Order: sequence, then structure tokens, then C-alpha cells
Amino acid sequence: MPPTSVFRHVPRPRLVRTIGSPASLRLISVLSTNAHIKAFRLATLPPSYLLSYLDTSPPSAAASIGTATELPPTPRSFTANPRFLSVLNETLREHAHRDDGLKSQALAFAASGGSIFGAGTGSAATKGGSHQGGAGGGGLGGWVHLSDLRNPPDYGRIAWPEDILGSVEVDRTGGLLDSFQSSGTYRIVTNEGILGLSDFLREKLVERLREVDKEDTADRPQVLE
Repeated sequence: MPPTSVFRHVPRPRLVRTIGSPASLRLISVLSTNAHIKAFRLATLPPSYLLSYLDTSPPSAAASIGTATELPPTPRSFTANPRFLSVLNETLREHAHRDDGLKSQALAFAASGGSIFGAGTGSAATKGGSHQGGAGGGGLGGWVHLSDLRNPPDYGRIAWPEDILGSVEVDRTGGLLDSFQSSGTYRIVTNEGILGLSDFLREKLVERLREVDKEDTADRPQVLE
């Protein structure tokens, strides 16, 4: 079970104006440790919540992160939206190599001869890292992992597989190549919390989710006022 301090359901949900209907207001809860994620209370029994980066109401199921039967979400109470993970990976494939945090990792990797990630946590590496140079490029390039910010690894260590979003190749000068490979082991919700991205990558993801929202012609789920 995750520590009770990891998430806290905001006792007094904030009001968010409904897009497209200025006079209408709906209640939206936000996760206290990730205020970028909104929780819409669905009009269902037993109670459940739709989690989304967007505050559009009624929300789009296609653009949502998933649903949870309780807040905070746990691995047991959370059900992922399969399309969300695809959209996430598409966004990272397009933009991960331009993330400042990952650029810093790549420069440190090259400066140390590709050895700073040589000491793992005991967890398995992703396909990109373990099969193609991974944590030890020996000055000839290699791979660095893009990890979820909910549980960042100590310096010089490798994140757990469930926290590794994917890997990006590094050239011998420390430059990131446009070569993101998803890990295949990443989990949106773990006992450490729900996904956390850098501001840059989160903004790019939200842009893409807004496109999905606009394209979604399906009936919107009913939420409680």
C-alpha cells in the first residue's frame, strides 16, 4: 500500500469553468501531489472517477488517463485508458530528445565515458539500454533512460522498470538522437504514485490530448455536478 501522504484528495474541490458553456460550472477534484491531473466523479455506482490532464467537462474518455474506483488511485483501483499510453508514447517519441532534463543526463553520460549509469538498482534495464549500449557506452555513445518523476532514481542509478518510460540514444558527444524507444514495462500508477512528467513533456502531452479531445465524437461520460 502506498504511504497515505503520497496522495490526498483535496477536501474542497475547486471550480473549473466548463469549456464551451461559460455560464456553467462543474466541480473538479485535483490530486494534491499532482495538481495537473483532474478527477471527475462519474455518475456511476459504485463510485468511480475519470482522471484527465484536461479540464474540459464533460470529459472525453478517449483523452483521459483512465479511471479509478477510489482516490488516491492505486495499482488495484486504477484502470488505464489503452489509448492514453499510445498517445503518451507518440508524444515522447516526438519530443523526448528535446527535454532539458534528459539532455543533462546525456551530457553527464558522455562526460564520464558512459559509466555514470553503470550501477543499477537490481532491476532489469529496458530493451534500448540493455541491448544497445545502455548504461555503459564507454565513450562511444549509448542510451539514457527517461524516468517518471514520481520516483526519481539516485544519481548514477537506474530507475525501476515500472518507472522507466523509455530510452533515448546518446552520441559520443553527449547529444541526444531522435530515437526514443518505449520501455514496454512502464506503469501509469504504482505504489509510488501516478505518472509525473517534466513541464516541457507534460505541455506537449496536453497539446496532443486536446487534439484527441476535439476528435472524439463519442458520447461523453456523465459526471456529477
